[in-house]
Amino acid sequence: MRTPIKHPKHREPDVRYNDLEVSKLINYVMHNGEKSIASRIVYAAFDIIGEETKQDPLEVFKLAMANVEPALEIKTQRIGGANYQIPFPVRPERKIALAFRWILEASRSKKGQPMAQKLAAEIIAASKEEGNAVRKKNDTQRMAEANRAFAHFAQ
Repeated sequence: MRTPIKHPKHREPDVRYNDLEVSKLINYVMHNGEKSIASRIVYAAFDIIGEETKQDPLEVFKLAMANVEPALEIKTQRIGGANYQIPFPVRPERKIALAFRWILEASRSKKGQPMAQKLAAEIIAASKEEGNAVRKKNDTQRMAEANRAFAHFAQ
């Protein structure tokens, strides 16, 4: 059976930076449909990034996203009674989704600070190729490289 064709949804860019990835980040941060709170958190985090790095926060964010996006991921497949970890290339949409998920997971796991500060710290760390989100990406890449022998099972 063929996979269905995905029609991309029309997304509106965010208000302050006029960028689609920032509006996606706001949607990922959002809980219980409270978008105004999520946008306040993201914009406060970007202000903190601008103050700490003395650079354009959007450029730091783009660099962090490029450092966190994985090229390969592992999928488990059962073949002939054995389970194999098979490396697959990651689709561009999924790269962005995984990067957002890992950055938010790493920032939410920190304790004792407001969410804007935790998010800003994780984005700054990711732009310097440090932090938990980059570690998660490196672990995934390492697992994929270790299981490269099973790549011929990919369909």
